[in-house]
Amino acid sequence: MIRLEGVGKRYGRGGPVLTGVDLDVPAGRVVGILGSNGSGKSTLLRILAALSRETSGSVVGSPRVGYLPDRFPAGQRMSARAYLRHMARIDGFVALSAIDPLLDRLALVGGPDAPLRTLSKGNAQKVGLAQAVLAEPELLILDEPWSGLDVEAHAVLGEVVAETKERGASVVFTDHRAAVVHAHADDVYRMDAGRLTRVESAVKTETATRVVLRGSGGDWSSEPGVRQAVAEGDQVVLTVEAGHTDAVLLRALNRGFSVREVAPCSP
Repeated sequence: MIRLEGVGKRYGRGGPVLTGVDLDVPAGRVVGILGSNGSGKSTLLRILAALSRETSGSVVGSPRVGYLPDRFPAGQRMSARAYLRHMARIDGFVALSAIDPLLDRLALVGGPDAPLRTLSKGNAQKVGLAQAVLAEPELLILDEPWSGLDVEAHAVLGEVVAETKERGASVVFTDHRAAVVHAHADDVYRMDAGRLTRVESAVKTETATRVVLRGSGGDWSSEPGVRQAVAEGDQVVLTVEAGHTDAVLLRALNRGFSVREVAPCSP
């Protein structure tokens, strides 16, 4: 898919922002990058997205990219729908009919006709996410994508990341919270002062979650991320894949179920 070999970056006469970065992103893989503000995460993503050139080293591969920056520039008069249609025509890969369903799924406040300049940071982030994923890119690059999103959109974003992987594309995202990165990434790295290192503990010890719900209605066995659903009286016991728990819990609450238990499955 794409590979960075010894990549360095500096701006003008300033000190190095990235130093000797090696990163291999294979197809169908989710890569999470941990790091604090100013560590070089955003610069690394801009190089992956071909929006910035490396000062040293090399980048091998040029997949079609969908990119969400850490702050979506939403101070424009046009509506969310008009903006996405405009970008779709420039991109050439997007079916215009897919725009409204995606904005509905993300629960954009104000709907598709909401002017971009009136949106909160979190809702502007939803429009930026829609732009990034609409063309079904080969490489989806997300800079702090969960920042500012509401709980429902948080769950949908997790689903989008999983769906992108399932169709054989790759995802690279950043976050400063270890729990978020480990919940969604196959491979975890840490960026510190411009240097990237692999986090060996990236292998997830929690492969599934036991969720016990009280209520009735619906076929939980067909829900995304649910491995098994067993009815026990007025309760249903779900075995949920790691990374899908938030989305399943949100759907359960929206359907009127009460949550009785959430715990890691026994190994």
